[in-house]
Amino acid sequence: MSALTRDEAHTRAGILEVERYAVDLDVTLGAEVFGSATTVRFRVKEGRDGADSFAEVRPEELLRAELDGVPLDVAEAFGDGRLWLRGLAEGVHELRVEARMRYSRVGEGMHRFTDPADGRVYLYSQCFLDDAPLVFACFDQPDLKAVFEVSVTAPDEWTVLGNGIARKVAEGRWECAPTPPLSTYLVAVVAGPYHSVRTEHAGLPFGLHVRRSLGEFLDADAEELLDVTRRCFDRYHELFEEPYPFDSYDQAFVPEFNAGAMENPGLVTLRDEYVFRSAVTELERRTRGVTVAHEMAHMWFGDLVTLRWWDDIWLNESFAEYAGYQTLGEATRFSGTWTDFAVARKGWGYDADQGPSTHPVAPEPGSVTDTASALLNFDGISYAKGASALRQLVAWLGEKDFLAGVNRHLSRHRFGNATLADFIDALAGVSDRDVHGWAERWLRTTGVDRLSPRVDEGSGQWSVALRHEGGRPHRLGLGLYDVAPADPARLVLRERLEREVAADEAESVVVAEGPRPDLLLVNDGDLTYAKVRLDEVSWRTVRGALSGLPDELPRAVVWGAARDMVRDGELPPEEFLGAVRDHAAAESEPAVLESVLAFAHGTVADRFVPAERRGAALELLAGVCREVLSGPGGEDAGLRLTAVRRLVDCAPDAGELYGWWEAGSVPGGPVLDAELRWRLLLRLSVLGAVGAAEIDAELAADPSAKGREGAARCRAALPEASAKAAAWEAMFASDALSNYLLRATAQGFWQPEQRGLLAEGGYAERYFEDAVPVAARRGAAVASILGRVAFPRTAVEERVLRRGAECLERGDVTPTLRRELTDALDDLGRALRVRTAAGGV
Repeated sequence: MSALTRDEAHTRAGILEVERYAVDLDVTLGAEVFGSATTVRFRVKEGRDGADSFAEVRPEELLRAELDGVPLDVAEAFGDGRLWLRGLAEGVHELRVEARMRYSRVGEGMHRFTDPADGRVYLYSQCFLDDAPLVFACFDQPDLKAVFEVSVTAPDEWTVLGNGIARKVAEGRWECAPTPPLSTYLVAVVAGPYHSVRTEHAGLPFGLHVRRSLGEFLDADAEELLDVTRRCFDRYHELFEEPYPFDSYDQAFVPEFNAGAMENPGLVTLRDEYVFRSAVTELERRTRGVTVAHEMAHMWFGDLVTLRWWDDIWLNESFAEYAGYQTLGEATRFSGTWTDFAVARKGWGYDADQGPSTHPVAPEPGSVTDTASALLNFDGISYAKGASALRQLVAWLGEKDFLAGVNRHLSRHRFGNATLADFIDALAGVSDRDVHGWAERWLRTTGVDRLSPRVDEGSGQWSVALRHEGGRPHRLGLGLYDVAPADPARLVLRERLEREVAADEAESVVVAEGPRPDLLLVNDGDLTYAKVRLDEVSWRTVRGALSGLPDELPRAVVWGAARDMVRDGELPPEEFLGAVRDHAAAESEPAVLESVLAFAHGTVADRFVPAERRGAALELLAGVCREVLSGPGGEDAGLRLTAVRRLVDCAPDAGELYGWWEAGSVPGGPVLDAELRWRLLLRLSVLGAVGAAEIDAELAADPSAKGREGAARCRAALPEASAKAAAWEAMFASDALSNYLLRATAQGFWQPEQRGLLAEGGYAERYFEDAVPVAARRGAAVASILGRVAFPRTAVEERVLRRGAECLERGDVTPTLRRELTDALDDLGRALRVRTAAGGV
């Protein structure tokens, strides 16, 4: 199907205005298709008499189309997903389109899922970006907002939800209340025998919904979820002058959802992994809370005021990302959200910004030429870097002026569309600072600034020259820490200095009385977005006392700097692992521990350390995990669970693991619940200690959707040629796997312990040949999984880099797969450089 171009959208918006949609869906037609009948009322603008335009629809079968009651010749008017409307007269028109639409198995359009636990069927729509025409005919661009009236025919025992309150008007028949003006990509329908928890807050109905097999787990967490929802709702009403603009607030936790969540007005859809069926850490609960706060922020930034075109996605995502972390920390019991952001999110932005596909947070108008290229920018830059930029803007501008500008922006553009220029104008109107200049430097440029200190000490005083490489202004903290006299493993804060570095200031000097601090921490408080470095004395200090830093956020900043130095080849991988060995077990914040162990295992041990030394690296990490379990950290449930998970993932002794399996628990750890049992069985599968019989037995004991994914992951991980061949066939020769089962199979397939077996099968080379047609055939969601998860990341070899470069020269690589491969190959090149510098291949 043709991607809509920016120019086409601009032209169409100049021709017509859309007033109202009536969308009637029939989901009683069987397992493959559903009925979709759309009536859209639109107006051709004055002076555009005789213009041509088109609507989008992507049906399995287009049954009929009428314009103003006159049938259209669909054989002539319809092609490539577009229904052409020729010679439109000035004034009001009515288009009616009836079609059969195909259900999705990959989370795009109307997704249909059969729960293996009980055979019940569940549906949800995902109209994001340009997938609305997979559900209903429409003029599919964000600046053609309209009122929506949606009706649904469904089995009588089902629940139906929509953007407006859904009421059952007859047997098997629901009508949703008319909405305020919405963009097409925000229309949502959820239908099925959902289990619901309902309440009311601030005069509005609130609801939580999940499939019935997860109902008991939703009930267990409902009070926490509703408490977070209510508190965030109330906090946003303190911050925003515009009231919540919709008639209800439902949150539906749906199966096989590609993203974390989707901000459909009044009906947020979230991945149902957020309904926890096994033990989780406080970090995972905070992460869920951030998602709830993030999506609610979109009700204002994204839904009430919507981007005009996809070059301004940061207006949606950067703001919601910032607001999610900030608001959850302000309004709920969940503290430490910015530590989570520093260790679990910000690196995503840094990594993306140093790769070949980097782009400005706010690309220049016209640079996002079509919807296919727009999809690629929903990445670490639009989310993590954009949120970092907004946090810096608040520090630079002041929260009061920032919120005044936000409210001016929302009131000016309510139920309309806006651009970067509109937002910056609103901020500039309430501040005497050069907001336009700040935006040009922060939002229109790429790359990461670097801040490196040089400390000198003289008679009775010391100084730091802060070298600034880059072109952005920064407001940041300089943390001065000293080793505690009575305890060399503990650091105490002497002072935190606030400093502004001008955009063109190559070197900023601070002079202070007394001895130099043992640790000078640049960007203490993590208010800015920049690479920071430690001077030699400071690095020696943190090597001896990193875990003795008194607060979690400074520790996160130090670990982030060390991570970045390893990636840049400035710190040997095994020196980083030494810091992990000496300090990770004493970490008291699960978010920091999880982030450090994940990077140390998945990147340093598996990719950066030479292959012959990987075993020693895993032994080191296993030792750290055991130390957590046997030390004071073992008393904290979150630290204990974090350590147990990582210990299972890297333990080298199959006999010990099998003993845990038979005992049903890990010594010093928790009882093996469903998640831990599948995790342990995966490791046993990788090591060849179990086979298909054990996997089948566990699936029989846990026949849920997660159990099915766990079994697929384990089968693909077995160190047998036949198992690898079967997994490859399922991923690349058949389209039967859903998006989640494809991801699970890919996760199990590539294992560093199985390099020889994988090389014998030639799978790394085969990947580049086989992924291309599957991506073209199955769409962007599958292409993303193929590029991110199915990529042969365990084959850290020059031949793979060369083969990948050859693949990118092909003309038939889809945009999504091309972006993913480009970034994956850049990561591979980085791993090869770091590994070579570390003395291995």
